[in-house]
Amino acid sequence: MTDEPATPYLAVDLDVLTRNLDRAAEHARAAGLRLRPHVKTHKSPEIARRQVEAGAVGLTVATVSEAEIFCRAGATDLFVAYPVWAAGPRGARLRALAQRVDLRVGLDSPEAARHLGLALAGTGASVLVEIDSGMRRSGVAPERAPEVARAADRAGLRVAGVFTFPGHGYAPGAAAGAAADESAALAKAAELLRGNGFDVLEVSGGSTPTLAASDPTVLTEVRPGVYVFNDAQQVELGTCGWDDVALTAVGTVVSREAGRVVLDAGGKVLGADRPVWATGAGRVPSVPEARVVLLSEHHAVVAFPEGVALPELGERLAVAPNHVCAAANLAREYVVSAGGAIVGRWPITAAGANV
Repeated sequence: MTDEPATPYLAVDLDVLTRNLDRAAEHARAAGLRLRPHVKTHKSPEIARRQVEAGAVGLTVATVSEAEIFCRAGATDLFVAYPVWAAGPRGARLRALAQRVDLRVGLDSPEAARHLGLALAGTGASVLVEIDSGMRRSGVAPERAPEVARAADRAGLRVAGVFTFPGHGYAPGAAAGAAADESAALAKAAELLRGNGFDVLEVSGGSTPTLAASDPTVLTEVRPGVYVFNDAQQVELGTCGWDDVALTAVGTVVSREAGRVVLDAGGKVLGADRPVWATGAGRVPSVPEARVVLLSEHHAVVAFPEGVALPELGERLAVAPNHVCAAANLAREYVVSAGGAIVGRWPITAAGANV
């Protein structure tokens, strides 16, 4: 359909993407869980549409601006999955959203409940209390869920349930334990809310590393994000294999010497996210032993194992980012291929939608 663009660019393999979407949707169906994928990973209305067609009940977003963009693109069911501080203009924006979509918003404090109550009064929006299941980021301990829910109720908000993000599963060997922590924390919080007179309709959790271990006896829905593309982190965590990586950053070899090449795709393309346990700043799916060993703004240094022929100057090389969400937020389009041929370009409409 189109000629290959100048490097660097983000390439999406549509065949792998479709397989990833179908696999997660089938897993959720088989487990009796609702799938509400997190679109902060891809930020693309086209991919969101495909997720819904595959069986997703709605979308999860990270910011109000993401919610606005996906609403304009036709989404009808959105969950802003963080404790939104709805004071000032952000409250007015939430109210406008609630008048157009089935809106859910996260909260984890009585103070946030008061602002949300003022912003969402008289709308059909609901809130979910965020529970800390072990990541130690946002969310309250399960014991405090009734306190937050009562404050939301006093503010005139409908409390629909509880949610968590088991982000501490993003470490080698940690997924099963994080999923168990998630289940225990959510079960306790939901039980306490029910004991305080709340009808808990939704118990929401999940992440890509913990998806396979999500407990359907406790959870009602899961919100994985990275699964659509996967990335170098997921391969190193054992969540997927190289054949499951649907997105790569394509760069051109601009320099080569002594077992290393330099690509014209640096941190402003790949993203600079590198957990302490990662073996590189990116990986090369075609040569799994190779590693991105140095990342600057516009260049990546890739070290190859001894005995492996280096790519030639001018040759193109595909690199799997460590954290695909960061790479997607830096780009403006995906170059999409199927069967080895480029079939189109999809805009990353919500790139930079961070407010």
